[in-house]
Amino acid sequence: MCAMQTKPLFIVMSAPSGCGKSTLIDMLLQEYPDLQYSISCTTRKPRGEEEDGIDYHFLTIERFRELLAEDAFLESAEVHGNYYGTLKQPIIDVLNEGNSMILDIDVVGAAKVRHYVFHHLPAEDPLRAGYMDVFINPPSLEALRERLEGRGTDSPESIERRLANAEGEMARAEEYMYQVTNDELGIAYKRLCDLIDVRSGRM
Repeated sequence: MCAMQTKPLFIVMSAPSGCGKSTLIDMLLQEYPDLQYSISCTTRKPRGEEEDGIDYHFLTIERFRELLAEDAFLESAEVHGNYYGTLKQPIIDVLNEGNSMILDIDVVGAAKVRHYVFHHLPAEDPLRAGYMDVFINPPSLEALRERLEGRGTDSPESIERRLANAEGEMARAEEYMYQVTNDELGIAYKRLCDLIDVRSGRM
């Protein structure tokens, strides 16, 4: 079992598709009652059973641009004609309450967050004081290929594209404070818990 946190953390986590990041985050959210998941904003339409305020905050383009003008985002990007962004205030509110926040984001977004935190905020700011980022690695690209093929949800073209993206993302893993290789889920999870417990001052 993971220990309870004492210091509020702002945890940024990235991984190539198929590395088990979502599973690890779900396990952490169940283990740490004070850990909350950061919900991103997007201007794209909901897909399938996605719900506003659970999967994303679905915004109009006009509202998103208003928030951009107000400098409300920690990071934002335009992808395939849709805007995506992470609002600052909900994270700040959670940290000020003494709780922790976890943000699931790609390497490009993580780099933007990292730059903002360390170049625009004073050391005592909660976002900076509690900041930690973790990159989840696959055991190897070959192992990742086997996982993606084993899921049976991606076409061969999609798998090749994901593997090419993974290679580019893994090349930036050194930018992160910590790297965890998800070879065995239980071991990777224990390593994550240990990192969180150390950073929160529990260990």
